[in-house]
Amino acid sequence: MSLALATLLYEWRRYMAAIVALAFSGVMVLVMQGLFTGIIHSDFATTERSRADIFILPPKAASMVNSNASLPARVQPQIFLNPHVVEVRSLEETFGSWVNASGPGGKQVQKFVNVWAVDPIPNAVTLPVDYSEAQRVALMEPGAIGVDASNLAGLGVKLGDKASVNGHAVRIRTILHNYQSIEQPTIVASRDTVRRLSRRDTGNGDTGPLMVRLDNPAFADTVRAQLNAGSHGAYRAWTRAEFIRANEDAVMSQQIVGVLLVFLTIMAVLIGIGITSQTLRGAILSNIREFASLRALGISMGSLRWIVVELSIWAGFAGIAAAGLITWVAALAAAGAGLPLVIRPQPALLICLMLMVIAVSSGALAMGVLKHSQPADLLR
Repeated sequence: MSLALATLLYEWRRYMAAIVALAFSGVMVLVMQGLFTGIIHSDFATTERSRADIFILPPKAASMVNSNASLPARVQPQIFLNPHVVEVRSLEETFGSWVNASGPGGKQVQKFVNVWAVDPIPNAVTLPVDYSEAQRVALMEPGAIGVDASNLAGLGVKLGDKASVNGHAVRIRTILHNYQSIEQPTIVASRDTVRRLSRRDTGNGDTGPLMVRLDNPAFADTVRAQLNAGSHGAYRAWTRAEFIRANEDAVMSQQIVGVLLVFLTIMAVLIGIGITSQTLRGAILSNIREFASLRALGISMGSLRWIVVELSIWAGFAGIAAAGLITWVAALAAAGAGLPLVIRPQPALLICLMLMVIAVSSGALAMGVLKHSQPADLLR
């Protein structure tokens, strides 16, 4: 065991502030980024959990976020020309004004809701894979809708209650889970019900984005390339992974989100370096006689500096482990509160690297106290 690690384990109380500062610096960025990512995937949960292997969007659409994703209806039969395509259905979405049917003494709730369409047909491409058979059958009823459990209180309803969307009567026939939405409540219904609720004119020959199911998902990349080669600029095909990533990047690149994440990262770095460097400086200063003894034994100043660097590295590893534990607890708490939290491996690795850079930089800033480790001080 190295001297630096032994010192950290034996005098862990002196270094705890540095470890906690590193941990919370990482958690502050990681949880916020995970929350933004979770909101994105929760909003698009109905499509991401569908059986679609390919998504068809307009040629100039970079994602489903803040873009007109309508396609000419003539595109749909063209997709069937590929021999690997077995099912193509359009993605229907509408918005509406929600009013619950409050009973005597109840509170009336009026909200703006988002409505996604699914086809309650066994193994339909638009039907999410986590829907149970009972949920599928329940949505076959005209006017039946599904609501996520986290939105029930906000909409003022429970299972079996009636409400209205755009003046049309609906009934809550099934409760969904992990389809929560932060921006506005989201409900699902059958395609026929959604078209009845929609205020938009659907007779203009346009259709929503297309969801495509293949006979073998392993051919997704090949089919995507074939469809794009034969599109003649009428549409663009995306694999499931590309579609999910494009939506995530579109939200993350929005100005307010980007500015907030950059601000949090800068604050995390400044707080981490400030607290960690001062903690390491104080801990080294408290052990300055031990460092002076090492110099009296002939240990070079370079070796002493390496001990400080190694101390900061071990503190960095401890901070990363603490950050992981705190993030895991935060994810459990967020799930209990109905907040989606998605931690991606790549951002998590980058944040771990950031914490290690903070730790090493703090150790470099704390090296200045080694100038007080003079062997002559041992005679005082």
